[in-house]
Parts: sequence; structure tokens; C-alpha cells
Amino acid sequence: MLDVRRLRMLQHLAAYGTIAATADALHLTGPAVSQQLAVLEREAGVPVVEKRGRTLCLTPAGELLVAHAEVILGDLAAAESDLAALKGGHHGVLRVAAFASVARTLMPHVYRALSRHEDGTAPTLTLRLDEQEPDQALEALRKHRTDVVVAHSYTVLPRNFPHHSQQEFLMEDPVVLCVHPERARSLGLSPGQPADLARLADDPWLTPGPDTSCYEMIQRACGAAGFVPDIRVRSSDFSVLVTLVAAHAGVALAPRLAVPEPHDGVSLHPLLAPVTRTICTVVRPGTARNPDVHHFRSLLEQAAARHGSPSTGDS
Repeated sequence: MLDVRRLRMLQHLAAYGTIAATADALHLTGPAVSQQLAVLEREAGVPVVEKRGRTLCLTPAGELLVAHAEVILGDLAAAESDLAALKGGHHGVLRVAAFASVARTLMPHVYRALSRHEDGTAPTLTLRLDEQEPDQALEALRKHRTDVVVAHSYTVLPRNFPHHSQQEFLMEDPVVLCVHPERARSLGLSPGQPADLARLADDPWLTPGPDTSCYEMIQRACGAAGFVPDIRVRSSDFSVLVTLVAAHAGVALAPRLAVPEPHDGVSLHPLLAPVTRTICTVVRPGTARNPDVHHFRSLLEQAAARHGSPSTGDS
């Protein structure tokens, strides 16, 4: 009979890659992990790990067990979520990872909603929020370091989500061109009028750093318009980029949610060939019905509905 706790340990080993990292994640010692893996191999009747040089790798049997463990542990998580719902929820600590523009625009609504208690009692749900880019946040989810991820993908840049993870749509966020009003007028663009990126091929460009998916989105959008952008400024703080656009430093592309308010001195325009950022929440298998997860997602959906898609017609 295979032991679920050892399957969970093997799952962690697949995620973390080493005995030491697995032991640290599970608050065990390295020898204890090695001992439990040896017991799992006796239960399975075949080796589940093997050394390749100095690296410990899963055998085909180990990979098979991890695939089954994902399903089994997901079912157990679903059972625990359903039981928690029957008991009225455990109202504990929920670890959330979200990228910067959601953390800035939507999460304040969630925190305010959680703090509203007419009887003066403390909130029943405690959030621990980490601001992280989606790639890092999804890796944290895979390693059980966070419970809910707010992630995004672009129409020109699809994202691979962890196997068996559950995604739930939150909102669509259009990508807009940020230009100085004088440059917009020189292009014949009235406020809110869609812009043809090909006409910006010779402009200086302001972009996030190359370690962000937004940077790759800009490269692809400009490439589809037939040019490689001449990047003069790189900053992953969109308020810096927008402020510099207002100072005639160049032009920028940004998801509308990432553009700070107010954006005086900057004209925003949708794209003639639209690019959209889809925002969703992502959880591990079986946890979507957990009362705390469900409550958080409901509050986030309310925040997204109230926020909506701001107008792009301002100048």
C-alpha cells in the first residue's frame, strides 16, 4: 500500500529538485527524506529516484507516481475544502501572489472589504501578499509556497500554467499606446483613437526590463507591425515610463491597468491590431472550493468589476 505522505514527499522532490530543498520545504532533515524515499521504493517495488552524476532524478516509475500523486493529492485537497465549507470555513491565513498592477489597483479593495466588520471584530481571513511576476508566482504555487496566484497572459504571448492547476478568469485588460499629446496630434490621433504601431517604428521606445513578460509582449507586438523597437529607457515601474512619456522621452506600450492615475500629459490609445492581457486567478488542484480561497476570489472579482476598464480617451 502506497503511503500518501510519501507520495507528497515525492511530489515535493519533483518540484524542488534536491533532497536538501525538499527537506527544508517539509521541515524535515535530509536523512529523514532519504529514509522515507527508500521506504516508498520498497512499497512501489521499483526505484523511484536515481543518481545521474551529482544530480538526483526521478526514474520513469517516479515520474509516473508523481503524476498519480497530483491527482490523489488534488482529490484530498478537494475533500478538505468541502469539509471546511461544511464547517463554515476555517478562516485562516491565505498566501497570495499577485503582479504589481493588480496589487496596486485591485488588492486595496480586497483589504478594505476584509476590514469592514460592523461589530468591531477583527477580520476572519488574514492575507499574506507577495508582489511577484507571474512566472515566479506560478513557481511558488508549484512549490506550495503560496495558495493563490493572480497571473496574466497576452493574446500575443500565451502562458503555460502548472499541470492540473485550476484557472479562473478575472478580467480583460487592453494594452494601450502611451504617447505625448503633441506626438498624438502629429500622428493625427484624436483622443482614444486606435493607433497603428507601424507609424511609431522610428520613435524612441520606453519599455519594462527584459525579465518581464510585458517586455516580450512589446517585442512581439512591434515585430508584428514590422519593426524592432529602438529602446531608450528600461524600467519595470510603469509610473516611471508614463512620467517619461509626458517628458517627451519617447513612447510606450502598457496594459491599461498598469497606467497610473492621473496620467497628465500622456495620451492613451488602443491598438489598431488589438493586444489584450487576460488576468486570472490560479490555484492548486482541489483547493478552488476552499472557503478562504473562494471568499478571496469573490472579493477580487468584485474589485475587478468595480474597477472595470478605465477609458483610454484621456489626454
